[in-house]
Amino acid sequence: MSLFDRAVVTGLPLVPKFVVGKVAARYVAGETLDSAVEAIRELNEDGASATVDLLGEEVTERATAEKAAAEYHRILERIVADGLDCNISVKPTQMGLEIDETFCRDTYDGVVAAAKEKGLFVRLDMEDHTTIDATLRIFRWLHDRYGNVGPVFQSYMRRTLRDIAEMPAEGANVRLCKGIYIEPREVAWQGYDVVRLNFLAALEKLLRQGVYVGIATHDEYLICGAVALVDKLDVPRDQYEFQMLLGVEPALRRILLAGGHPLRVYVPYGTDWYHYSVRRLRENPKLAGHVMRAMLRGE
Repeated sequence: MSLFDRAVVTGLPLVPKFVVGKVAARYVAGETLDSAVEAIRELNEDGASATVDLLGEEVTERATAEKAAAEYHRILERIVADGLDCNISVKPTQMGLEIDETFCRDTYDGVVAAAKEKGLFVRLDMEDHTTIDATLRIFRWLHDRYGNVGPVFQSYMRRTLRDIAEMPAEGANVRLCKGIYIEPREVAWQGYDVVRLNFLAALEKLLRQGVYVGIATHDEYLICGAVALVDKLDVPRDQYEFQMLLGVEPALRRILLAGGHPLRVYVPYGTDWYHYSVRRLRENPKLAGHVMRAMLRGE
């Protein structure tokens, strides 16, 4: 990372919202469900599946969580009506985890039950380390009732290998990613190569346990390692998929699809695009620097 890129990331809170909006246009499928559906159709036509995410998190009012749940019901109806190859991803704090765990679980319950009726899958997104225990409790409760749910594990968390060992014996479906929240060293591995190492260790453990894995990374080193593991363990194509973010590495996405690998793209939409886009910039300092240079040149 150059000194300029590092300075841009450090100063992101001071970056004007309209500048971040330029980034949002790349990573976010617009503010409406119609715009998300258009993006999903294009991905499906290219051979990719999708998972749609309504932007928003850290909800502190019940009415806001209930409104988000209602929008997810609308999304589910639209997926079926339009015949989209798509599932949904839902954040615990958007469903009210910071209000009350039982309220969050019950809010999820209505969404998951509706998805089950339609033959659709629900991904329970994972947030920072303070939410992990509650999220996994909610996951297990929903999995026992419906089965069409799966959590996310983050390879920079020290606890991940232990959590994998506690997955249900049947029907488990996990997304594995590096993790993007800023976490203390006590709970998270800090070194770049260490996080990569734990990613591959976690992936191998999941595959050996027979867990369906969404391999969520744009790191070509990890993708190469994942392809090698799939080949080494002779994993069927219906037992894994690669997952990527909208707007990131489309060329690599096409390479994986051309290689016959199943692939799903994370499609976020909604009015709460600012915080999501800032997080993407922090995750990708080179992009942050590029955007700032373009702004300084008046582009």
